[in-house]
Amino acid sequence: MKSIRLSESVKAFLATYKLFEEDEIQQVQLQHRLDLVKAFGINEGMSIIEIGCGQGDTTVALADAVGKDGKVIGIDIASRNYGSPLTLGQATDLIKKSALGERITFHFEMDFDRFDSNEVFDIAVLSHSSWYFKRPDDLLRYFEKLRRIAKRICFAEWDLDFTRITQRSHFCAVSILALYSNFVNNNGNIQNLFHKIQIQELLEEADFHIEKQYTVNAMYLQDAKWEKSYANSIREEFVNAPPMIQSMVNSYYELMNTSTDNESLNSFVICARSEE
Repeated sequence: MKSIRLSESVKAFLATYKLFEEDEIQQVQLQHRLDLVKAFGINEGMSIIEIGCGQGDTTVALADAVGKDGKVIGIDIASRNYGSPLTLGQATDLIKKSALGERITFHFEMDFDRFDSNEVFDIAVLSHSSWYFKRPDDLLRYFEKLRRIAKRICFAEWDLDFTRITQRSHFCAVSILALYSNFVNNNGNIQNLFHKIQIQELLEEADFHIEKQYTVNAMYLQDAKWEKSYANSIREEFVNAPPMIQSMVNSYYELMNTSTDNESLNSFVICARSEE
């Protein structure tokens, strides 16, 4: 992992909340999540609902931004026992014990389709969670429901429009993993790859009005290395995939493994408001 110089915002977070003090990997991830939340334009006192909160990586940055008078509700369909090296339960229990804990409520094994709330939230957040959705219609259905319970939506995901050749390996790795989920084993984390134009179109179809779009630097993150390593570990399993898929995947593998300098894709951010 390349060492990066932590920003003053990360240093202040670590000093204030005593989270991730001994976890260098998590500190690097925190750097990016704070950058995303800054792009979202979160203000103190806001109420946030986060869809696909996972282990709380973005949740803690949101809770920091809303301050003591704000609140964050995190929802994830996975169980508390899911995840590695820490499960969702272990990771979020540590967060709940911190000074941020009172601002956050986690709901696991919660399908958003079944989530019932009479509250209208200031902002709904989906941060690096859309590739878990199998079909575009599923994501559209979530957007349509969020349109009814949130004034704005802030969306972040990996940007498939890579700008440096050193990001190509990450692009190939996630493409391989999406094909793996669809043609070999459906339990993969990456079920679908959504391009930012497709997300914009789905938001507009759900009657959201696009306010702003950003690109947030994520090249320094560890994710490219992790995704590439996992993709290589499952290569032999594609023997049971259709021949055309095997041919396509082999091409991705050759491109992915050409470079040893692997930088992560950047993140794109789209912020939109509910139509009046």
